Amino acid sequence: MKKTKDENTEEQILDAAKNVFQSKGMDGARMQEIADKAGINKAMLHYYYRSKQLLFEAVFKNAFSLLAPQLNSILNDDSSLEEKIKNFTTDYTSFMMKHPYLPNFIVQELNRNEDFILKLKENTGFPNLEKFKEKVAEEINQGFIRPIDADQLFVNIIALNIFPFLGKPLIKAFTNKNEKTYKAFVEKRKTEVSNFIINSIKKN
Repeated sequence: MKKTKDENTEEQILDAAKNVFQSKGMDGARMQEIADKAGINKAMLHYYYRSKQLLFEAVFKNAFSLLAPQLNSILNDDSSLEEKIKNFTTDYTSFMMKHPYLPNFIVQELNRNEDFILKLKENTGFPNLEKFKEKVAEEINQGFIRPIDADQLFVNIIALNIFPFLGKPLIKAFTNKNEKTYKAFVEKRKTEVSNFIINSIKKN
């Protein structure tokens, strides 16, 4: 019973922390507020996670463990490059709409702690680009797409998908969107981004 109780408590903590980090960000979040949302006292929270940083990393790892297998599957399946781009963009955007705090955390954490992503990379399921690169080379050789570096293509895909979340306030200001119209805008980018990338690499 104790093991089940501990697992449930940790799940409550991670869920509460995710909500607080999402609404307040890393700097604005307070351990007391997270403890209150989780229905435990602050001492119990510190028993599970000694610091806000460790808790933030746990929330990130938990969310990343849900996203990474999806992306890895798309990168390594036998689908065409066009399908990979469409599926990657759709899955990535959908996931980030549910976890909007992640992109800013990634950038913040990498600037502050480069070793964190190296530790994360050691985990099973971290996206592997080898089959993606093979597919790019194959479709170049078949004359389907113009010559392009596979690493550059992957970074282009990531950049076009991640910026609307990293630059959300800026985009809302530039395009004069409120929260509702911004969400509709991001939803539309699932097809806008994939079509833009596919058309840019297709051979005429």
